[in-house]
Amino acid sequence: MNPLYHRAAFICSAPQLKDAPPDQGREIAFAGRSNAGKSSAINTLVQQTALARVSKTPGRTQLLNFFAIDEQRKLVDLPGYGYAKVPEAMRRQWRQMMENYLQNRKALCGIVLVMDIRHPLTDFDWQMVSWCEHSRLPLHILLTKSDKLKYGAAKTTLLQVQRELSRANIVVTLQLFSALDKIGIADVHQILDQWFGFGDVADVSSEPVEFDKLATVTPP
Repeated sequence: MNPLYHRAAFICSAPQLKDAPPDQGREIAFAGRSNAGKSSAINTLVQQTALARVSKTPGRTQLLNFFAIDEQRKLVDLPGYGYAKVPEAMRRQWRQMMENYLQNRKALCGIVLVMDIRHPLTDFDWQMVSWCEHSRLPLHILLTKSDKLKYGAAKTTLLQVQRELSRANIVVTLQLFSALDKIGIADVHQILDQWFGFGDVADVSSEPVEFDKLATVTPP
């Protein structure tokens, strides 16, 4: 694991892209359906309990939240999507804000897409996959809350999602993850290291795939 991530510090919450920090360096954005465990995953990766706001009420992440790793590297917690109780006007506003960020942020160098392992590949998840295809951005998927399933069932879901993603026209990596049981932290750090350009990091695509930890989907 990379201890540099433990230094992560909150920069700001931006209601619109114009309120974001300067568009420079490299940013990795975390996206996912409301209540999929996105904020908990970020907190677990940086070994802090409250860096990203966690709430039992889905849909609480309504802003672009920026966290500095160092002067040139940032993590971004994107607004959660798909929560039905949020008014339609607010959903449209969140969607426009997120699309503006994804389409126009030059510092963006990769997307970590968070899915509840019990409810993977929602319609919006597929939209995110399609956007990454179009933009040619790296995509890594966390199947969170893997502690909610027995090991065999979690591994089966990982393989099922891997097969479904075989129709994507980009390389996608995916893994099991549990914030509660601290499963998969080192694997995520390895992906972040590659995208952020930290030195002396192995290329996951050249390593043997261990399907109980990390899987790679390559385009046909």
